[in-house]
Amino acid sequence: MSRLLKVGLVGYGYSGRTFHAPLITATPGLALTAVASSQVDLVATDYPAAQLCETPEILFARADIDLVVLATPNASHYPLARAALRAGKHLVVDKPFTLNVAEAEALQAAASQTDRLLSAFHNRRWDSDFLLLKQLLVDGALGHITQFESRYDRFRPLVRKRWRESAVPGSGNWFDLGPHLIDQALQLFGHPEAITADIHARRDGAEAADDAFAVLHYPDKRVVLGASCLMAGGSPRFLAAGTAGSLLIKGLDVQEDQLKAGIRPGETGWAVDPRQATLFTETGQRNLNLPDGQYTAYYTAIRDALLGHGKNPVPPSEALAVMRVIEAGIASSTQGVRIRLG
Repeated sequence: MSRLLKVGLVGYGYSGRTFHAPLITATPGLALTAVASSQVDLVATDYPAAQLCETPEILFARADIDLVVLATPNASHYPLARAALRAGKHLVVDKPFTLNVAEAEALQAAASQTDRLLSAFHNRRWDSDFLLLKQLLVDGALGHITQFESRYDRFRPLVRKRWRESAVPGSGNWFDLGPHLIDQALQLFGHPEAITADIHARRDGAEAADDAFAVLHYPDKRVVLGASCLMAGGSPRFLAAGTAGSLLIKGLDVQEDQLKAGIRPGETGWAVDPRQATLFTETGQRNLNLPDGQYTAYYTAIRDALLGHGKNPVPPSEALAVMRVIEAGIASSTQGVRIRLG
């Protein structure tokens, strides 16, 4: 390691505390140096060596900070990211990257103009089940994929009082879970020709869309994405059907629950997924073990990119591609029509 990179984290809510802070501190060569958050007591308890900043702007102004990580409410991503880039900081933005395509394009341009690294935190690329699925597609184990289904479903019938479920810009499942679903689909199959979406609030008292369903249209396959708060008993996480067989995976990657429980990368059992996938072919079916998840790979790649030893793991062009689908999905649902994508 040629030098220690100092990281400033903005936001210490669910995402900042559960994902970013633990993963940053687990990455050799990165140091969580400063945090800007109203959660002063939590930060001081969890990371006493980190210096507290009263505002994001104070953190941006610090000359010692190499990398800024934004883990704030979705509507604040664009203005804070723009300010951080103008302050000359390299930058990681939690998903969703922005609220719309225009903001994403502006950030991409700003990063290019300032010659700063800009990356989106699409950590679900390193889920254990997605890693297995991607490898099987590379190996051709399923043949040519004709239909693919990907879902993040939960059973949360009661609306909670938090910004993610309030009537504010960037709230709801399409902005919360949609970026994961879309990014994974784009990584597997590239950009679709069109989208048909149905995004609505279904629960009593819901202020934000808690049910999102979308079909991505490709010339040779159908990709179905879904995220609901009213799915008791769960649903298949992935279902991939191809000319040589099908793959079924249920349940969710363990890394988020482990981080919530205080289990950290490197500890016994970290990222070891006990689930199995089921592969169906003409000769029958067999179970496949899942590889270990690799959330730590994201910040390792960020470190290496900043030191000139590797590529940005999620460049702004890929984050922009996700936002194009997000925006088109909203238009499709609002207008009740299929929306073509360029």
